[in-house]
Amino acid sequence: QVQLVESGGGLVQAGGSLRLSCVASGSIDTIYAMGWYRQVSGEQREFVAQHTAGGSTTYGDSVRGRFTVSRDNAENTMYLQMNSLKPEDTGVYTCAARRRTETYRYWGQGTQVTVSS
Repeated sequence: QVQLVESGGGLVQAGGSLRLSCVASGSIDTIYAMGWYRQVSGEQREFVAQHTAGGSTTYGDSVRGRFTVSRDNAENTMYLQMNSLKPEDTGVYTCAARRRTETYRYWGQGTQVTVSS
């Protein structure tokens, strides 16, 4: 089992920045990739970014160029640096983890990000 705990959400004005953190614990040696998803109430969950054990990163179209995902393996922590935030970035941001050949199966509780116009 893997446990994930997010932090760093909050209220920010459009154009501002936030950094989210996700700390992993448990069977972390089984983790191949970690990712961020976001969801607005009543809408489908949206892929934001992914970081693999090999260091490759992937971003959703709506955040590419503004968000940066990184991992600190020594601290078992993944970060999401969010710059040039827009009101449409508002949502609950959730951290996820998966093994190499699986879809995301471990999820955190989420942290709220609200961007005011």
